Amino acid sequence: MDFWTVRGGKKLYGACRVQGSKNASLPILAASVLAGGETELTNVPRLRDIDAALRILRHLGCRAEQEGNRLYIDARGLVHSSVPESLMHEMRSSVIFMGALLARCGEVRLSPPGGCRLGKRPIDLHLKALRQLGAEVEEKDGEILCRAAKLRGTTIRLPFPSVGATENAMLAACAAEGETVIEGAAREPEIGALQDYLNRMGGSVRGAGTGRIVVSPGRPGGPVRFAVQPDRIAAATLACACAAAGGEVELTDAEPAHFSTVLHFLKDAGCDIITKQRCLTVRSDGRLRAVGPITTEPYPGFPTDAQPVLMAALLRAEGVTRIRETIFENRFRQVPELRKLGADIRLDGQNAEIRGVARLHGAALEATDLRGGAAMLVAGLAAEGETRIRDEGHIARGYERFDRVLSALGAEVRRTDS
Repeated sequence: MDFWTVRGGKKLYGACRVQGSKNASLPILAASVLAGGETELTNVPRLRDIDAALRILRHLGCRAEQEGNRLYIDARGLVHSSVPESLMHEMRSSVIFMGALLARCGEVRLSPPGGCRLGKRPIDLHLKALRQLGAEVEEKDGEILCRAAKLRGTTIRLPFPSVGATENAMLAACAAEGETVIEGAAREPEIGALQDYLNRMGGSVRGAGTGRIVVSPGRPGGPVRFAVQPDRIAAATLACACAAAGGEVELTDAEPAHFSTVLHFLKDAGCDIITKQRCLTVRSDGRLRAVGPITTEPYPGFPTDAQPVLMAALLRAEGVTRIRETIFENRFRQVPELRKLGADIRLDGQNAEIRGVARLHGAALEATDLRGGAAMLVAGLAAEGETRIRDEGHIARGYERFDRVLSALGAEVRRTDS
């Protein structure tokens, strides 16, 4: 159990390097088992979700070591093709091991993944894609068994641009005979990172960033060295923190284009946003105005992961901001906690209406999920007095040493373990 203590009223100043991307690292860790070779990754954040992925790799028989932000994997010793329920339940992204293990071993056994409780998050699109590639899928007694003596290239049409289903299809297709075309593919930057990694291994994948990805025959080889891209949601969270608290923060090793929709609304709210190559500066006097309407959508639309932190930044904004959540049915779980700070938020199904208040006050909160917990930190920076957040480890799943990062910018934030 973590406890985060935030004393608001401090403006943020200084420069901060953006951590490596969690959502890019995790699929690459799964992909490392494809060829049975060695992988050296740099700029990998030290997070609880990364630790969970490393435990899965070690269970499979791989050597997996992390020192600082460098990570080494030797997948030559892989001996298992199943992931136990205890490891699967630690994070949502564990499901990406399905496509990689099917490609490497011809079979995989696992249970449905865990992760934040954001509502229904079925993996039916993942399973449908694998079936189209020739896999036999059996779901029984809480387990999923996929087998394929031979995978065959085909055209997979996704009815929704699911990131996970796109990644699983890409990984499994690396071992298929013939070309695979994924229509309706997710377009997130993390898909591009996975494509780059597979091609660095010797694969042949093209089209990432568009809705049509083509995987040509040829199992990737190795070894490979690869640098993970910056984390766009961590960068967006820091930008929202500066917007809420006020001050001037420079984010280095960032990719502003990857979260331009968030920056667009922060600029509309009254922040000065100066972008350069792999760098941006956010200036805010803490007096924001309402923006919107905001609707969460698949990339390149506004990211659902940034919705809670932008909401938190706008709690004191003059006027009314309206947000519609279209990705997860329970993505507004942070709202009852933010109300304890004095926020005026009204919910109607998947719609939220935020009426700016003059002041927020500290309170005792409980983190509901990864991004909801980050939103409470952002709101706490703008609140008067002390905010104490009880957290079952959600925030550390996605933010590397976030207490130290914020403290280095002048915030009064302390994290303690119980």
